[in-house]
Amino acid sequence: MTLRQHPIGTLGLVAGVEGLGTFGMTSAYGTRDDAEAVATVHRALELGVTMFDTADMYGQGASEELLGRALAERRADAVIATKVGGVTLDAAGKIVGPANGRPDYLRAAVDHSLRRLGMDHIDLLYLHRVDPAVPVEETFGALGELVATGKVGYLGISEAAPDSIRRAHATAPLSAVQTEYSLFTRDVEANGVLDTVRELGIGFVAYSPLGRGFLTGGVRSLADLPDDDFRKTWPRLAGDNLDRNLLIVDRISDIAKREHLSPAQLALAWVLAQGVTAIPGTKRRAYLAENVAAAQVELSPAVRAELSAAAPVGAAVGARYTPVAMAAIEE
Repeated sequence: MTLRQHPIGTLGLVAGVEGLGTFGMTSAYGTRDDAEAVATVHRALELGVTMFDTADMYGQGASEELLGRALAERRADAVIATKVGGVTLDAAGKIVGPANGRPDYLRAAVDHSLRRLGMDHIDLLYLHRVDPAVPVEETFGALGELVATGKVGYLGISEAAPDSIRRAHATAPLSAVQTEYSLFTRDVEANGVLDTVRELGIGFVAYSPLGRGFLTGGVRSLADLPDDDFRKTWPRLAGDNLDRNLLIVDRISDIAKREHLSPAQLALAWVLAQGVTAIPGTKRRAYLAENVAAAQVELSPAVRAELSAAAPVGAAVGARYTPVAMAAIEE
């Protein structure tokens, strides 16, 4: 299997149309299994995956450390994307404050990320969340300096509104905007984000393209989730929201069955058909090949339209995150 590579933005960054998200490898989705996680990273390379996405706050630094170990012998084969500034971390990786876009903090945060990764440069660095207390021009002025020094190859921004994207891009050119996007979460089609990146020639990277696993059909009740799975606090699975959102899953599953695809493959193929990069996360090899195979699926215009109608913009019931986490997202 050869995963198609494509440019992300217009500045020279190239990676596979699918990457691998590592959020769940060290946090959020139940018990850690580092050996299986490392094996999953290695298998992803074999399948042609080149972009590996992490963040300094995932597992309070543990995700970067794991990814660094997994790729230590294959650094040249990987595009490493990490994120800083989503929260304030101390030198040990402990969360000690909210989003932080101060230049001095970000310079130190990048050095900490490089140390955890065991690498001398980061291929793609995102500002994880916009700090409302710091002008975005000030933040990206500092990040642009990191590109000039060679510590960072390309820049991105995550969960930002169109105005912040434009201002950041005018200060230090962006290669990527990363935001949640799936048949379950189509906000970027309505809030101007997709239109903005396409106008400016910035790549779009979709995280949670499987709706945090919900679109696979594997979650029918909270009992299907481990006790320490963060989705137990997810508003979209709370109370009546779960049953109403399962109607969307069932419509997608019916189409998948007819098309002889798994629901995950159909949902991923729809996202990829929008001309974006998708970074589905998994910590197990069992799901990896299924996800990568979705990049080979060519959906007809009729099927794409049918899916869009089955899960229209705004169809999902409930917020994307808890109120505290939603407060950090620009809308």
